[in-house]
Amino acid sequence: MKKIILASGFAAMLVLSNCGPARKVERMDPNTVTDISGRWNDTDSKLVAEEMIKDVLDRPWRTNFEMKNSKKPTVIIGQVKNKTSEHIETIAFIKNMERAFINSGTVSVVQSGEERNEIRDERSDQQTFSSEETRKKWGKEKGADFMLNGVIISIVDQYKNQKTIKYQVNLELTDLETNEKVWIGEKEIKKFIKN
Repeated sequence: MKKIILASGFAAMLVLSNCGPARKVERMDPNTVTDISGRWNDTDSKLVAEEMIKDVLDRPWRTNFEMKNSKKPTVIIGQVKNKTSEHIETIAFIKNMERAFINSGTVSVVQSGEERNEIRDERSDQQTFSSEETRKKWGKEKGADFMLNGVIISIVDQYKNQKTIKYQVNLELTDLETNEKVWIGEKEIKKFIKN
């Protein structure tokens, strides 16, 4: 009898624990600025990428290259390292920068990393499985003139229920032939959080 009472009491607790407030999900415009946790988010990523690309495109390295070579420069985006204390998906940030570069119409962007290897694997498969007139040739990749890479760091200051987080993004553009840094950019975002 005690086992039945304990089992029914346990079952009642399970049922009651699942009777909390119902979750509500709403669709929203992806461009809506949201900042729920105070941590780095999609809005930060987009704003920083757009501002940094605007700055890099307005600097003399690009026009100097165009005057010397009579063509627009080609950029490869390397690593943007996350040196913060939180998880930041830097791929989203890199894709935002690639999009802004390409959409400017003044810079070409070539693939890097895993995507480039995937393309090379496809080209290799084409050598065996595609018709001669449609297969793509080896040795025709466009080489980059410049590489963009950088780091995201954060500084946290906290006391009791108040906290500030400063994110600092540093990017560098390097001439791949001469190893010369032709642009250095920095953008900071600071947030105040009170619980």
